[in-house]
Amino acid sequence: MIKKIIKELVYFFTILVVLALVKHPDLLTSPLERLDLILQQGNYLHPFIWSFLVYIFIGIFRLVAKVVVYIKNKK
Repeated sequence: MIKKIIKELVYFFTILVVLALVKHPDLLTSPLERLDLILQQGNYLHPFIWSFLVYIFIGIFRLVAKVVVYIKNKK
């Protein structure tokens, strides 16, 4: 159970990092400036909200794929 939770957390934080780098490529060159902007604007949660939405979308896709494979193997 703990391994599954850790695995899902790795998926979530991977999505978080990928989305952050796609949206804000300046994170690679000046991460402290980006962090200052986040603190100034008070946008603390928006990266987590977007990541959660993408995580849920991918989770639904994974669930549908698992059901399809289950039904296919059952026949």
